[in-house]
Amino acid sequence: MLRPNSAPSLEYAPGTAVCLENVSVCFRVHRERVASFKEYAIRKVQGKVQTESFWALNEVDLTVRQGEIFGLVGRNGAGKSTLLKVVSRVLRPSRGRVWMRGRVAPLLETGAGFHPELTGRENIFLNGTILGFTRREMEDKFDRIVDFAELWEFIDAPIRTYSSGMIARLGFSVATDIRPDILIVDEVLAVGDEAFQKKCLARMESFQEHGATVLLVSHTMDTIAKMCQRAAWLDHGRLHAVGTPEEVIAAYRAAESAGV
Repeated sequence: MLRPNSAPSLEYAPGTAVCLENVSVCFRVHRERVASFKEYAIRKVQGKVQTESFWALNEVDLTVRQGEIFGLVGRNGAGKSTLLKVVSRVLRPSRGRVWMRGRVAPLLETGAGFHPELTGRENIFLNGTILGFTRREMEDKFDRIVDFAELWEFIDAPIRTYSSGMIARLGFSVATDIRPDILIVDEVLAVGDEAFQKKCLARMESFQEHGATVLLVSHTMDTIAKMCQRAAWLDHGRLHAVGTPEEVIAAYRAAESAGV
């Protein structure tokens, strides 16, 4: 049934992986462009800095079940990435509560978490440390990660020399080797080649078979329809619909055609 999804009131039902309850995120946006910090400081002292509120998310209630691949669709700026950052704990909501069950591995944007001057090898160990693994544990994972990314030829080159596709491959390989309970993928696979995308989709399906949950943002509706059991449509920070991928995509496309 196509309708906004109502989250339980923190008495989380068995099988719940992610729950957002009345979640809102507000950013303060400057009305005028300031060229330098000095100019900003002067304007601030003079009381001339004017800002306005921008609600990237507005009262979102959403429940995602364990073991499902859940898609998010909507225009650029609709709030999809902000929602994923809230679930990943990169952002704290201005209002509302967020609850997750298990280890979360986020893939939010190409190159996130990588240091451009470090080599691919060094960045693998750096990311492992960030994710809470010891060096010995990462040494055990290292060959598998590079094999999956197909980057042995470049693994000792600085990340700044990598293409966006190579960075996406390495990031996906690191994040998914840890077998997370919740995998968050924000359009990063769009920069990879077709063969590697198929490998990534197959790995996500394997995770699902073992009970993991995947939150997937994509502007490719065929991917959402093929991969996801359910989907949600966000627009201007509000949740407009939750349902089967076919229902949500149809509603989204109808609104786009009508110019809503």
